[in-house]
Amino acid sequence: MSEVAAIDHPDENRQEIESAVVRFAGDSGDGMQLTGSHFTMTAAIEGNDLSTFPDFPAEIRAPAGTTFGVSAFQINFGARKIMTSGDQLDVLVAMNPAALITNLADVKPGGIVIADSGAFTDRNLTKAGYTRKAPSRTTASTATGWSRSTCRD
Repeated sequence: MSEVAAIDHPDENRQEIESAVVRFAGDSGDGMQLTGSHFTMTAAIEGNDLSTFPDFPAEIRAPAGTTFGVSAFQINFGARKIMTSGDQLDVLVAMNPAALITNLADVKPGGIVIADSGAFTDRNLTKAGYTRKAPSRTTASTATGWSRSTCRD
C-alpha cells in the first residue's frame, strides 16, 4: 500500500529559485511521457520558459520493472530564459525501484525524491537488481534489508 506523507513547511522557510529541473521516471507504459506533457503545459500556461527531454528506452518493450525498460520525461522550467533541459535534478519522481536506481545519481545534493512506495515490493526490488542482505548494525541497508550491488550505467 502506498503512503502519503504531508510535509508542513511554514512560508518563511520557502526559497524562491529561478528554475527547476524535474524528471518523471517509470516503466514504459506507465504514462511518464503523458505526465511530463501535462506538467509542461501547466508550466507554460503559468508563463514559465521551459525545455523538455523525453527519454524512451531503446528496447521495444522491456519486461516491466527492469532497468532496461525505464522511460522518463525531464523538464527544466522557470522565470528566466531556459536554454537546455537541465543536468542535475531538483526533483525526481520515481514510480518503481528500476526508475529510482537508474536516475538517482542525477539528483543534486539536497534534491527531492518522490517515490511510489507501493511499487517497492520484494519482486520489483529483485528485478531492479537489488539483493536481500542480512541486517547489519553497520550498514544503511539495515532498515530495509535490501542493497544494490551493482549499478547499470
